[in-house]
Amino acid sequence: MAADTLKSTSGASGASGLRRLLLDNGALTALIVLVIAMSALSGDFLTTDNLLNVGVQAAVTAILAFGVTFVIVSAGIDLSVGSVAALSATVLAWSATSEGIPVPIAVLLAVATGIACGLVNGFLISYGKLPPFIATLAMLSVARGLSLVISQGSPIAFPDSVSHLGDTLGGWLPVPVLVMVVMGLITAFVLGRTYIGRSMYAIGGNEEAARLSGLRVKKQKLAIYAFSGLFAAAAGIVLASRLSSAQPQAAQGYELDAIAAVVIGGASLAGGTGKASGTLIGALILAVLRNGLNLLSVSAFWQQVVIGVVIALAVLLDTVRRKAGATPVTTGGGGNKGKQAVTYLLAAVVAAAIVGATSLLHTGSSSAAQQKVGLSLSTLNNPFFVQIRAGAQAEAKKLGVDLTVTDAQNDASQQANQLQNFTSEGLGSIIVNPVDSDAAGPAVQAANQADIPVVGVDRGVNNAETAALVASDNVEGGKLGAQALAEKLGGQGTIVILQGQAGTSASRERGAGFAAGLKEYPGIKVVAKQPADFDRTKGLDVMTNLLQAHPGIDGVFAENDEMALGAIKALGSKAGKSVQVVGFDGTPDGLKAVEAGTLYASVAQQPKQLGRIAVDNAVRAAEGKNVSKTVKVPVKVVTKENVAGFGG
Repeated sequence: MAADTLKSTSGASGASGLRRLLLDNGALTALIVLVIAMSALSGDFLTTDNLLNVGVQAAVTAILAFGVTFVIVSAGIDLSVGSVAALSATVLAWSATSEGIPVPIAVLLAVATGIACGLVNGFLISYGKLPPFIATLAMLSVARGLSLVISQGSPIAFPDSVSHLGDTLGGWLPVPVLVMVVMGLITAFVLGRTYIGRSMYAIGGNEEAARLSGLRVKKQKLAIYAFSGLFAAAAGIVLASRLSSAQPQAAQGYELDAIAAVVIGGASLAGGTGKASGTLIGALILAVLRNGLNLLSVSAFWQQVVIGVVIALAVLLDTVRRKAGATPVTTGGGGNKGKQAVTYLLAAVVAAAIVGATSLLHTGSSSAAQQKVGLSLSTLNNPFFVQIRAGAQAEAKKLGVDLTVTDAQNDASQQANQLQNFTSEGLGSIIVNPVDSDAAGPAVQAANQADIPVVGVDRGVNNAETAALVASDNVEGGKLGAQALAEKLGGQGTIVILQGQAGTSASRERGAGFAAGLKEYPGIKVVAKQPADFDRTKGLDVMTNLLQAHPGIDGVFAENDEMALGAIKALGSKAGKSVQVVGFDGTPDGLKAVEAGTLYASVAQQPKQLGRIAVDNAVRAAEGKNVSKTVKVPVKVVTKENVAGFGG
């Protein structure tokens, strides 16, 4: 897609052709090996639907990475692209829906937002003399904050006309893949055929030499970071189109994936090297890894370990390649392009031949689809969802069901990928605990089209068909929490509220229920509300800060037990005595605190029951048996008086 950025020096002329091929095309070699390995290990990998899934799942990372390629080639870094993507998508959705601005203008506003963020980065770096790491880290926080401010922490429905970017052409070719290819071609053209592209390589190779040669380095950097912001905006629009909504918390951590894709693709963080085709290969490697590891039911935690190892190996390869005598150049002749094209062609032929032979290993092998169930949880970094998994696994073992559990890590896009993988595997049924009810809709629709029954657990799915919803009532639980806290305080006092992660349905529903329940107690005054993201450490920090402004509070309502436990730590000896704390979820640690008297009450949802009942309904639905559309698991206020008899 672009000219080679590596050229052998005369000192390396004695190296063997094979060794040189492997060194100069390490990322391509790694991709071929991965595809062959995944094809051998999973019979579900080498299917048309799954390969298209890989392309879709690579698209957003690749588009972000193309923009980051410009920055890294010029020896910079951009940590803000994930947040800028979320902000651009939020601006588009907000302006087109809430403000009634015509969609074409809203799209231009979104693109302009991305470019503006990039220009600010470039200005701070070029004229403000800030290190790129610091400038873009600041923009990461600013853009994410603005996204939350504009959306008020809630997802915004995406315009239908733009949501088609997440659809397919002809019922099979995904539009995100087409957008990825177009953006890749643009990147290749800019790097290989334009003045600014050559300037990027010159600045990355030696900035001072570039300046002395007459390049206007400061203005060039403005343009480079503007390009990065533009590509981030495009990635945000594609991501939101896939999810049919703009998520204010979308694309968290994607900047690291984008940087990883560029580095894996052969670029050097020292600058001066990099190409569009390498970046694309790097993004595909990450997508193949995640897809294949999902198909093999590898824990999401181990997936992070594997990806980290791959990144380290990529940097190590770059070091070995440099020691072997490879030197960066900014342009290449026609001969180099011809060799590169031949290399890619031979690689494709070899990979196709080996993969075709490997796929014969799976011919005729099949497993009983009705005995395979997939469970996608919004996160496993929370004891409540760990308990759901435990209940689901216990029931699956009892029924003799093969249960695959994945962790979306509170990322709606990652969950959409996992659900797509489940669908392409042809599982008997799928259980989903949505990160966001709207965002899960398109992926569940695909399962509907494949006649795979889907069961929601804890949270429902919007705009799609589910065979059953197994859930507690978060709104009712919030009301019960308000009643318990207000009655303990005698209907009088001041309280603070620790909110969950902005944008999640659980936080919205629990908060709404608590507010509704508190209306019956006019003597209770809420003096502060702050998000602590369902996290114990953040609960501790936020509660510590709130106590500085409101030292005389009488009570705390936390939207989960983890934040409540953090608040208890901040309160110290006040907890359970002068200040009453109510949590939510009924986790083991929360119940221990209730028993100790530091936590007055927890609105318990019986998560193990949720997991157990969800698996039971999923199996029944896969077997074609009737299941109830809604299965309610009662919530219960657990206090010191009844905690001993509560089973969870």
